[in-house]
Amino acid sequence: MQQPDNQQHPFTAQDVKIISKEILFQGFFSMVKYRFKHKLFAGGWSEAIEREMFERGHAAAILPYDPVTDQVVIIEQIRVGALEHARPWQLEIVAGMIDSQESAQEVVRREAVEEAGIDIGMIEKVTSYYPSAGGCSERLDVYVGQVDATTAHGVHGLDYEGEDIRVHVVSRQQAYQWVVEGKFENGASIIALQWLELNHQRLKTQWHK
Repeated sequence: MQQPDNQQHPFTAQDVKIISKEILFQGFFSMVKYRFKHKLFAGGWSEAIEREMFERGHAAAILPYDPVTDQVVIIEQIRVGALEHARPWQLEIVAGMIDSQESAQEVVRREAVEEAGIDIGMIEKVTSYYPSAGGCSERLDVYVGQVDATTAHGVHGLDYEGEDIRVHVVSRQQAYQWVVEGKFENGASIIALQWLELNHQRLKTQWHK
């Protein structure tokens, strides 16, 4: 096998050739089959590769944080992906799908009202990432947002979407301990809480005025 050329420029979308794209299923989500070639690290091109990809659009998530009380707002709801696992009801941060008419920040502000009954103040971007790029095109924007935690309580969600969402207000320390203990099984929630653990002092200074 040839040794990779470490001086080569990073690959981009220009280094991929899409041979064909076939829609296998079209519903609320869709399944697409790609046939493509790509440049190889050692030089030249790959053989034609076939991969099925799950297309579910892009999403945004936000961890509501109260810099005055040092608390976070966490939601809990049943998730179909975990139905046959130990914890069908998952602890998560607020999240929703982005449509063509909304920005990511507009989505998280709207979802905070719908899922937790709270209004978000200042917002800071944490990261954008692909939760499962090996087979899904979804990209997730993650934020932390300022909130008055005293306004967060009860059960929320949209009836026509079958949502039944319980709100939890817990200390930042407790939420991070739940990360350590593995009680969070949602990637965006883990990322946001780990980021907050590193940045909460700065947010307290910036947001608590």
